[in-house]
Amino acid sequence: MTTTLVIGLGAILVLLLLSAFFSGSETALTAASRPRIHHLANRGNRRARLVDRLIGEREQLIGAILLGNNTVNILASALATGLMIGLFGDAGVVYATVAMTFLVFVFAEVLPKTYAIRHADRMALAVSPVIRVLVAVLTPVTHAVQWLVSGLLRLIGADGAAGAPSAADELRGLFDLHAEEGRVRKSYRDMLRSILDLSDVEVGEIMTHRQTMVTVDADDPVTEVVAAVLDSPYTRVPVWRDSQDNIVGVLHAKGMLRAVRTHGGDLDALNVMDLANPPWFVPETTSLAEQLAAFRARHEHFALVVDEYGALQGLVTLEDILEEIVGDIADEHDLPTTGVRRRPDGSYVVEGAVTIRDINRALDSRLPDDEAATIAGLVLHEAERIPDVGQRFVFHGFEFEILGREKNRISSLKLTPRPDTDAV
Repeated sequence: MTTTLVIGLGAILVLLLLSAFFSGSETALTAASRPRIHHLANRGNRRARLVDRLIGEREQLIGAILLGNNTVNILASALATGLMIGLFGDAGVVYATVAMTFLVFVFAEVLPKTYAIRHADRMALAVSPVIRVLVAVLTPVTHAVQWLVSGLLRLIGADGAAGAPSAADELRGLFDLHAEEGRVRKSYRDMLRSILDLSDVEVGEIMTHRQTMVTVDADDPVTEVVAAVLDSPYTRVPVWRDSQDNIVGVLHAKGMLRAVRTHGGDLDALNVMDLANPPWFVPETTSLAEQLAAFRARHEHFALVVDEYGALQGLVTLEDILEEIVGDIADEHDLPTTGVRRRPDGSYVVEGAVTIRDINRALDSRLPDDEAATIAGLVLHEAERIPDVGQRFVFHGFEFEILGREKNRISSLKLTPRPDTDAV
């Protein structure tokens, strides 16, 4: 009896150790950082490649580990029950249940899984060879179980798989999480999110509107054109003829100055259209990712934006796209702009032409930009009318007060956070 008891206890101990191994391995392999493991695999780490393959076969991996874990747990409980019944009779069932519940819960579940969570990558690399063999051996069984489960799910009408989030959405969530935890600076988070959003943002949302474009008339005297280009804070200036909507060329300040030097400063010898480059027109629905690729392919930094009818809407530059990623890039020639100005009471004075994306970045807010590109456009869309100065509206967690209006255009607003209000 004593020998049988010792052998039985030894077998239970071994089974509990196996259960702890399976539990810890499951947690480690599911919690391991896939990007870090992938990086190690690319650097030639053989175990990392093994872990990467195991994670890629997640259903087979989980099935094999669960099968092994449940088998050893059930076997350990059965052995313990048999031993306890032999020692205490029918009451041994109760003793075995209490003892095995405690032992399995603490030493085969909580302890190994806690360790695995804290050292997921290291443990995943350590257990991968053994788990790989286990998965290979149990593959026929796990396939049969998966076939049975799929059949049962189809039988009850629950076989439809929920759409998996895209890689971009997962990265956005990861950036937000690390930013909230303080592990990534907000400015870095904003840049990384902006890169992911390049395909979702159209040039019409970030362009310089036609009303604020600096242009010159091709029929003006050359001296006036040269003066206008030199007075402009921009390197490239569109040239129009007959109508400001009829852009016939683009003057580059450096090319114009080179021509002035070539003619010895004789401005009357210059022809504006001979100096102008042909204009490049792009649709306002072009995504920033496509426009960035086009800029690189054409080796150009400047394009004019038109709508579906070919009417001029504005212009977009390479710098505009870069600013969409890294934020405002100011140099010594840029005109000062107020944009968004915080007030001591916690409110913000905002120019109506500021884009909603810039507002969200500055205020870390979530104002929608589906129906409008600028903050003034959002107010017009939500109010469904042209508001008067002094009117107030509350939606999307903010109170909007109209501070200035030029004809039918909202020129400035005051935004006051109202987190207690529901979004419209």
